[in-house]
Amino acid sequence: MGYEGLLGNERLKENLRSSINRDRISHFYLISGPEGSGKRTLAKLLAAAILCRSQDKPCGSCPACRKVLGAGHPDFITIDDPEKKTVPVDLVRQARSDIYIQPNEADRKIYLFPRAHDMLDASQNALLKILEEPPSYGVFILLTNNPRKLLPTVRSRCTELALTGLSESTLRQALTARFPQAAPEMLSSAISRSGGYLGQAITLLESGTDLPSQTTAFLHSYAARSAYGLVQTLVPMEKYKRDALIETLTQWAAILEGALMHRSGAAPVTPMAKEISAARSGQELLCAIEALQTAIEYAQGNVSPAAICGHLAWVLR
Repeated sequence: MGYEGLLGNERLKENLRSSINRDRISHFYLISGPEGSGKRTLAKLLAAAILCRSQDKPCGSCPACRKVLGAGHPDFITIDDPEKKTVPVDLVRQARSDIYIQPNEADRKIYLFPRAHDMLDASQNALLKILEEPPSYGVFILLTNNPRKLLPTVRSRCTELALTGLSESTLRQALTARFPQAAPEMLSSAISRSGGYLGQAITLLESGTDLPSQTTAFLHSYAARSAYGLVQTLVPMEKYKRDALIETLTQWAAILEGALMHRSGAAPVTPMAKEISAARSGQELLCAIEALQTAIEYAQGNVSPAAICGHLAWVLR
């Protein structure tokens, strides 16, 4: 198996393969790259390689690899609370205490921090106490889309793995396999707007296909300028959980961004973006996108879904 699950980044993968097969494992890894660059994919492959029982790591087939890749290994622990805007310092302190408990079944114990950039100074300082003197079996994998948000004292102790964008040919091959029905111009548009990152290109292409009913209802109501339709769409969403609301609003914003890009001359990524761009002006789209981004920030800041939906029903009418 190796690191084939992560496209591109050949030199980084070769360096990891060489160091881990020689048992030269760092206590602290910092995986950096924008959204959609493959940070989580690399983190899982790295954790599988560290815990793998085979000679060529990660093999992908031994019990340890299968557990890590299936999110079920007791010595691969995620430190996060997605409901919170920042990573609570209490979670970091719990990890700091837990690290001194021996691994359950492996030689090492790995802690994954998916949002290292969302740790405030207090959380980072709590983590720093572990980084200064970790137990021999402890490994920490920090993911970030902005390494500069980490304290220099934290970052300096990490082995940084910076992910890079993919070539156009690699992206096109991967996207063609995943979206065989997509028009060539839509693939080209997604590639050009993705910055070279597969995850971002996939998100762009998925934003207009197999849409949830709530998203479809919103788009039709928004395109038709139906205030009543928007209210009908938003009222049931007042009962959404916060993470579900954020996910839905993020999808709406992505589709409207695609429509705005099309109005600016770019090729449309999805048919829905093309339809919306014909129904609304650039200024209207820009205002709607800003309203949705504000609503997402409100949701991340613990404003109630009911208040957010009421606000959107008014500003998007």
